[in-house]
Amino acid sequence: MSLENICLNPVGHVVSSIKISREMPAGGVPAAIEILPQYESALLRIEENSHIWILSWFHQSDRNKLVTPPGVNHDLPEYGVFALRSASRPNPIAISIAKLLKREGNRLILDKLDAVDNTPVIDIKPYFENDIIFSPRTSYIPGNNREYRQNQMLRRAIAHHQEECLHLQLAVRMAMVAEEIFGHLNNPDLNVSVRGSACLADTIQGLSRARLANPPRFSFVPSITVQQTNWDLADKGTLTLTWLGQSDFMELADEDFLNIDFEN
Repeated sequence: MSLENICLNPVGHVVSSIKISREMPAGGVPAAIEILPQYESALLRIEENSHIWILSWFHQSDRNKLVTPPGVNHDLPEYGVFALRSASRPNPIAISIAKLLKREGNRLILDKLDAVDNTPVIDIKPYFENDIIFSPRTSYIPGNNREYRQNQMLRRAIAHHQEECLHLQLAVRMAMVAEEIFGHLNNPDLNVSVRGSACLADTIQGLSRARLANPPRFSFVPSITVQQTNWDLADKGTLTLTWLGQSDFMELADEDFLNIDFEN
């Protein structure tokens, strides 16, 4: 079978305040997609979906790069671009998930998108239940500084828990401490238990991808008096984190609002 050239016609373009790709912050910025008039009828009932997949053509990207260190941390080993979400690749097709706030005619208003202004959009698909893989096996590619890693973890926490409450923030800070000791929190050998609120438990489970079975590595005991997480990895140690009660902890050092007990 011979491989033939493929011709793609954009169905619209991105409307964004960011014009240059290197100026795009992690996670993107508020944006919109403007669909060409001849494709507007393809948007029928799209507003029934809270989130959509956007396939776009990153026209400012390097198409000659096959191997590169991860963009979030150039100190890590190189990966092939097919093993990364790097914008630089032979065919710079980007896949982004975005929260759809509303539709205005042929324009889709998005919470955030990481594509620059006038990026060609080649397709849109709804996010739906079968897209979920709760605990996938993935490469561990941490960001190169703590602030970046915390912001990325906060984004994932909000996407999972759907509201930024106090105990979600607490879960993020606890998970940060655990990650710095144990590495990848989606480790099938890392056991996680929570004693505390449902919000704390839900967020910790979302960040660690720990399941109740297959393998069983998550447990939860409701409590209104104690907010605590326990992390245990064979041959590494056991970490117990207990909240000391402060409500302004996002700006505090770990030891100023957590009791940290680690035994190896």
